[in-house]
Amino acid sequence: MSVGRFEPDAHSRDASLPTDVGARCLDRAMQTMPRADVWASIHRERAALADELATLTPQQWAAPSLCGRWSVEEVLAHLTAAASIGRLRWIRSMLGARFDADLHNQRRMQEYRGADPAETLARFRAAVPRTTAPSGHTPAWLGEVVVHGTDIREPLGLTGAPALTSATEVARFFAARDFTVAGRTATEGLRLRATDGPFDTGSGPSVHGTTLALVMAMAGRSRYCAELTGPGVAILRDRTGA
Repeated sequence: MSVGRFEPDAHSRDASLPTDVGARCLDRAMQTMPRADVWASIHRERAALADELATLTPQQWAAPSLCGRWSVEEVLAHLTAAASIGRLRWIRSMLGARFDADLHNQRRMQEYRGADPAETLARFRAAVPRTTAPSGHTPAWLGEVVVHGTDIREPLGLTGAPALTSATEVARFFAARDFTVAGRTATEGLRLRATDGPFDTGSGPSVHGTTLALVMAMAGRSRYCAELTGPGVAILRDRTGA
């Protein structure tokens, strides 16, 4: 599991991106929203994040995020890159990086970062309505903005949060498949139950918490394990390196 980044892992069993048809079939097995509704949620989450960041100070833009060594501004540039790069461009970029996902992410983040935070935000706003993605795993790209939006908001103490419907869709996808994060491996043999919504999956020692805390823990964000309860938390913490 990559804690600091949120891109397909070139060395996972999902490294070769599936065809659009195959991805659509996988999506239907793991999502409850129609594809069009997932994209609408992605666009709403992006727009809400852009609006919330409009009044940040220079110090806030430079503040550390929850995403590895990246600052708030760098995470937003990464989100712009993720909303701008399709399948062929992603493959070329990964080949150029010799399948080093961190190098790929760093290069694309730098490409989409502006000369200053205002330009970085403007570039992100321009990407809000796009439906570009490296694969057809639509819930994964909703997860991109849910996880990285939280990576930005939490350390700044911002009050915004993804919609429960968005977080629930991402939780279901993460728990069902190892793709952008190793969520299925991390939660195998555990029962995850959200305390604020309908997400409830698996069997075994239980892990309880808000839907967003479960999502962030599956994405490897260590501090969120402290917000979870139940006998399965220690297992989840060990598996995610939290």
